[in-house]
Amino acid sequence: MAKQNRGPYILAAGAGVQLLTGIPAAWGVFQRPVMQGYGFSRGQAMLAFALLVAAYGAGCAAGGLLQDRRGPRTAGLWGTALLAGGFFAAALTPPGSIVLFLLVYSLPAGAGSAFLAPAVLACAQKWYRGKKGWATGVTGAAMGLSGAFYTLFVRGVGGAWGIRACFAALGGVMLLVCGAGAALLQDPPAAPQAPLQGLAPRQMLRTPQYRLCAAAVALSAPPVLLFSPEILSLAADRGLPEAAAPLCVVLGSLASAAGRLLCPAASDRLGRKRALYGVYLGLAAGSAWFAFAGGWWMPAAYALLTFCYSGAAAVQPAFNTDLFGLRHAGVNYGFLALGMCGGSLLSYLGSQALGLTARHWLAGGCALAGLACVKLVKPLPPACKKRRGV
Repeated sequence: MAKQNRGPYILAAGAGVQLLTGIPAAWGVFQRPVMQGYGFSRGQAMLAFALLVAAYGAGCAAGGLLQDRRGPRTAGLWGTALLAGGFFAAALTPPGSIVLFLLVYSLPAGAGSAFLAPAVLACAQKWYRGKKGWATGVTGAAMGLSGAFYTLFVRGVGGAWGIRACFAALGGVMLLVCGAGAALLQDPPAAPQAPLQGLAPRQMLRTPQYRLCAAAVALSAPPVLLFSPEILSLAADRGLPEAAAPLCVVLGSLASAAGRLLCPAASDRLGRKRALYGVYLGLAAGSAWFAFAGGWWMPAAYALLTFCYSGAAAVQPAFNTDLFGLRHAGVNYGFLALGMCGGSLLSYLGSQALGLTARHWLAGGCALAGLACVKLVKPLPPACKKRRGV
């Protein structure tokens, strides 16, 4: 087929890949089986989750650099190998080996997801330059559905054969689906009359705009990551029937998909900053609601948080390319995702050091601080753009 007609296929391939890379949003359904199957404590299981998210943030920079230099297909195939390899290795890890589990699962699985994300997002935006937010949302919505997919898969396969068999089966699915999706990725044909422009990573890193955006990414994480690993036990403590607790993950996943689809599409019409104002205000309001919600209101409050958190994550890549251009979109998005490392570390430390009430205060404060960071971001000065070739 002609390259110029491949846009819809790129979106479909990206959606298939993203369905399997949303592990952080679904960790709540993994937490208890991992603790039981490997003999880990609560803190050890949460450390595995925090390190996975941190590896994702750090790996985005390396994955983005590889995508920009060798193309999205190469980055995607490397990401598939790391992601599937991490799940296969986890299936073989003996009980009680937390250090080995962190090394063979958390690090490669997080990095593999990170190699895949910039490849998919940058590729989709290049095919749909005039609708970058919409293209990001279509592929990102599939990542939002990861929670629902993993809930069904872990409870089905893991419930019948144990978490190790579940990890092995997931590794096989990832190898097949992500490998096939990555093989379809390719950049659009070059357009000599409209070459891609943008700041090089070294130039971007020196701007206050980058530092504010990375801080905003970090501050968007605690309202969700402080609670998502323990969402099932929190739901039970708040009065939700134990059999219904997994609905928190499923409803949160559906809300996440909606946020990833609707927020970037809205940002194409309303502007990136207005869309980000809305999602950070939603994170602040959702944090206050979540602090007091009980019974069936609790999953509703959690869904609002996941909608806004995923909405922010989906708008940021388009906001990034608006500011810094498309020429180095992959690696520049990777450096922006370094904020996830800080957000993951802050969330882990908060979950271990603070009581539940204090964690709710931290979540709301981070959301408001993230809003302030977005407010302070200004467009690059025209002279700066001209000097740097934007």
